Amino acid sequence: MTFRLSILDKSPTGEDGNATRALQTSLALARLADQLGYHRIWFAEHHGVPALAGSAPEVLIAHVLAITSRIRVGSGGVLLQHYSPYKVAETFGVLANLAPGRVDLGIGRAPGGMPAGRRALQWELAAEKRPFEQKLRELDHFIRGTLPLGHPLEGAQALPAAAALPQLFLLGASAESARLAGKLGWNYGYSGHHNGDASLLNEVKSTHARAGGRTFSVAVSVVIAGSASEAARLTQEARVFKVTLPDGHSVNLPSEDAAREYARQSGENNYTLQPLTPQLIAGTPAQVLDRLDELHRTQGIDEFVLDLPTTGARARFEALEALATHRHLTAA
Repeated sequence: MTFRLSILDKSPTGEDGNATRALQTSLALARLADQLGYHRIWFAEHHGVPALAGSAPEVLIAHVLAITSRIRVGSGGVLLQHYSPYKVAETFGVLANLAPGRVDLGIGRAPGGMPAGRRALQWELAAEKRPFEQKLRELDHFIRGTLPLGHPLEGAQALPAAAALPQLFLLGASAESARLAGKLGWNYGYSGHHNGDASLLNEVKSTHARAGGRTFSVAVSVVIAGSASEAARLTQEARVFKVTLPDGHSVNLPSEDAAREYARQSGENNYTLQPLTPQLIAGTPAQVLDRLDELHRTQGIDEFVLDLPTTGARARFEALEALATHRHLTAA
């Protein structure tokens, strides 16, 4: 088992909706992952979703860098369409100087979150949105200090310059985005926890490699327990709700209430709601590691970013500990 294990954390608030407890749990999870030898931890960005407290990954990153010593820490990912590429480059320049060699910048192209939150984020921006690719290329120039002569923003420097360039990841699940990442020299984070289609994974991975990309990680949802029956029980906690609007647009949300609220904020009364069990790997630590090893051998995946969809803090801590312990014992 030569693959790396990393963590994706969304700061779930649980049944009581306690954001303070959720964020404290995220900090404790990061400390534990650091101690157990996980390679990196990423914090997601969601807006206006009561079930998830992680709306500002850059803030969590700064705090976690201060309380850990080894693990890489980053965003999974910053929703670039809502922000100025210049400001994102400055923010991660500061982070990279606080902890040189430990910062990742993951970028997502999805809008993320609830419709009202998205409107609020876009309220001060120009009415005509710029293409995502244009903004990503601009961010790449600012991060690297390579803004070309003749660019409308010529002379602008994103300061402080990074003491050590953050590891740059574009997140997605399409050949188009993989090709863009490869051309820019960015790594790619495949959203396998959203789309587990093996043929699509192969296509995206090969496209990224042909375009010049190197590091390719895959996010997977995992449920780990002491027995198969307990894993099955915890899997039910991971259920999501798919809301589909009349125009065919659909999104998965962590609760039925959130799904109905999404439709309401979209101005739609005629929608469908479907409970789903997300694609995930569930079982004992041995069973989960065996499945990851199979994907490593058959698909050539060298790093898995683990999304732990159960909301209970204890279950998430125990999952990380059990997986790390079993892997260590197996390797020994």
